[in-house]
Amino acid sequence: MTKLEQIEKSVAELDKQEFEAFSAWFEALQAERWDRQLETDAASGRLDHLADKALADFRSGKTRRL
Repeated sequence: MTKLEQIEKSVAELDKQEFEAFSAWFEALQAERWDRQLETDAASGRLDHLADKALADFRSGKTRRL
């Protein structure tokens, strides 16, 4: 059995309370990893083209107030 299969089996066997706790933990882990990746991408300039496009759209009047 692979590591993933073991994890899937263990998660499937959790009771409701344990599953809710696991879900909250996993969601927080995903958010943390997402934030870390976004920070890395921003610092490396990988998102610069998106910021440039947004600023160009704003300056040319292609945006609207939310």
